[in-house]
Amino acid sequence: MRLERFRAAKAEELAALRRAAERGALPPPWEGSRPDFAAALLRRAPGAPLAVIAEYKRASPSAGSICESLEVEDVARQYAGSGAAALSILTEETWFRGHMDFLARAARALAGVPGGGAPLLRKDFLLDALQVEATAATPASALLLIVRLTPDARALRDLREAAEARGMAAVVEVFDRADLALARESGARIIQVNARDLNTFRVDRKAALALIRACPPEPAELWIAASGMDSFAHLSGSARAGYHAALVGTALMAGGRPGAALARMLSGREGPGHGEAEDAD
Repeated sequence: MRLERFRAAKAEELAALRRAAERGALPPPWEGSRPDFAAALLRRAPGAPLAVIAEYKRASPSAGSICESLEVEDVARQYAGSGAAALSILTEETWFRGHMDFLARAARALAGVPGGGAPLLRKDFLLDALQVEATAATPASALLLIVRLTPDARALRDLREAAEARGMAAVVEVFDRADLALARESGARIIQVNARDLNTFRVDRKAALALIRACPPEPAELWIAASGMDSFAHLSGSARAGYHAALVGTALMAGGRPGAALARMLSGREGPGHGEAEDAD
């Protein structure tokens, strides 16, 4: 299973965190403010069908290198100026070429942007409470928990509650109805539906749309659509299905001008027919 490679990639990080914990040397919690991630999911750019979480994504296992020439500071400023409601920052090093430092660097860049302060999501493969502690030492407003990496409702609840106790939101990622049932049993409030199966890397946007239609958000839930979106039509289709927000990464980073790509997507200026076929349902 491909998921096992991601779990294995975190082994060294977890070992280092355990050694630090034994020495009492874990980094202290972040003392600055954390903008409200959940509130950001309800803030749409003018004319946009829903809020967009724009992602700093240098590479991925499915696409290989995407864009490694742009520094996180530049991309954060571009996104902030182009209508992003929040930013997702990949910190996984082995497969996505991310780094924990990117969170602090993005926050510093956003502090210099008029109206800055967009919340940051740490996107990584988080399995252990020590990783929550490490995230709490950064300016992240939220972190990602993946049901298929932690397929136990009690363990998910413990990680979510640990994040919330430290002032962070937990985004709980699902792929299908079974994942969603576990997420809801764990008390998840922010649910992200990944259209990409992390075992096969196959993207099925129609299945992601069908899931929210079959299992609509409960009153306290916020839903995020992730993967496979590259157009205003895709955003509109997700909004019509009931999603509150969308997470977009590769489509923004691939061309080397992520801010301009985000502005085009939010405004629908991509050109006629772009993305229409997949939303024909």
